[in-house]
Amino acid sequence: EVQLVESGGGLVQAGGSLKLSCAVSGFTTDDYAIGWFRQAPGKEREGVSAIKSTDGTLYYADSVKGRFTISTDNAKNTVYLQMNLLKPEDTAVYYCAALYNMALVYTPSLIPNHYWGQGTQVTVSS
Repeated sequence: EVQLVESGGGLVQAGGSLKLSCAVSGFTTDDYAIGWFRQAPGKEREGVSAIKSTDGTLYYADSVKGRFTISTDNAKNTVYLQMNLLKPEDTAVYYCAALYNMALVYTPSLIPNHYWGQGTQVTVSS
């Protein structure tokens, strides 16, 4: 059974940092790319970052380049998203998802429901 569990969200002041974790089971981080997505109230879910461990392919949305860093610990089957210099507009529920194709980071609606985690809230106060 494929499972993804996010953790690490919370409330932080603007300029602060948080590190999100996505622990996966039922598959390994070598089997799929892993993407981080976020959804703010009233907005569509958007791809934030993604990593493909087998060849090191990385993706960052323009809005987070230079501030967020994605990494993976294959031994722990965990993918991390280090978020620095957080802004109020980063406030959202953050989800991780297994991607059978890296291009799915652009079309999260095509990712099957059971390839998503439950989400973790990130709130950045001004």
